[in-house]
Amino acid sequence: MTVKKIVTVAEVDGEGLVAMLGEPVTLFCVNYIYSGRLASVSDTCVLLEDAHIVYETGPFNTAGWNDAQRLPGGTWYVQIAAIESFGGVK
Repeated sequence: MTVKKIVTVAEVDGEGLVAMLGEPVTLFCVNYIYSGRLASVSDTCVLLEDAHIVYETGPFNTAGWNDAQRLPGGTWYVQIAAIESFGGVK
């Protein structure tokens, strides 16, 4: 029996969350949706500035959220382990 395997090992800078530093982002997390400007990325968490928690998205083909509440202080840390997906702001 022959086993075929593709093995690729590469370390790429500037991919994923790091590529979005300084940009507006939306983080779809285990329990909530967060939106804001991605200010920093560490091994365990990200920092959002002008941070909002999104309670109601509304249609994704419209501008803005139906219900997004600004978080206290305007900055907020989110654990990377809780992020399911992320991308640019709606």
